[in-house]
Amino acid sequence: MDKILTFYDENKAPVRILVVMAADAEYGDALKAMGITPEIIGVGPINAAMNMVSILKDLSAAGTLPNLIANIGSGGSRDLRHKEVYQASALTYRDMDASPFGFEKGHTPFSDLPARLPIDIRIPGVETATVSTGGHVMTSALYDVLEADAAEMEAYAVYSACLAFGLPMIKLVGISDGHEELTGKLEAWTDYLADIDVKLAQAMGKLEQALAEGALSRDSLLTLPETLRHRQAA
Repeated sequence: MDKILTFYDENKAPVRILVVMAADAEYGDALKAMGITPEIIGVGPINAAMNMVSILKDLSAAGTLPNLIANIGSGGSRDLRHKEVYQASALTYRDMDASPFGFEKGHTPFSDLPARLPIDIRIPGVETATVSTGGHVMTSALYDVLEADAAEMEAYAVYSACLAFGLPMIKLVGISDGHEELTGKLEAWTDYLADIDVKLAQAMGKLEQALAEGALSRDSLLTLPETLRHRQAA
């Protein structure tokens, strides 16, 4: 099954988009109604990195790389509005801290990726937030030291893989938890995914509309932030 979603800009030029999500539970009826068929890349930064590299290698070998990756799903925040969807303006990796050796917190030693990965694409009508990636579900005490507006478990890893292939990415995150202390029940996450599915579909619809109306140009959408343009596959 072809999982590439095609939108069109104001000049009818195609923009080919691959949607990736962490888990089937996040993929609901509203996204299905839009004709979106995501790649499910697994939960956590390790699964996300391994699977994204594998997917992009296969697409590259076939000559069918998309123009854009859309990483969409859920996350937590203590301050952002519950069940609302935000687009990431920057990503950080909260699991990495080599600062005792003098490295900037969040920067992987000897990597040319910065601790903070900017995303310059802006979908009109979707609020922005900074997003932190890590391998743990956030609790109230962890939010006290979170250096971002929202937390999730894949985006920094996904974008790292995308950059190796010279691909831009957008991140859409719906806030499913963080407003109340978690009690060990999965329903604290899954009970809100249907609402988030609707909001994710609406945000993707705004992306489609912005392209069609020229509020986002195809060229600007497909341009990497200047600080990241060197991260391209040979």
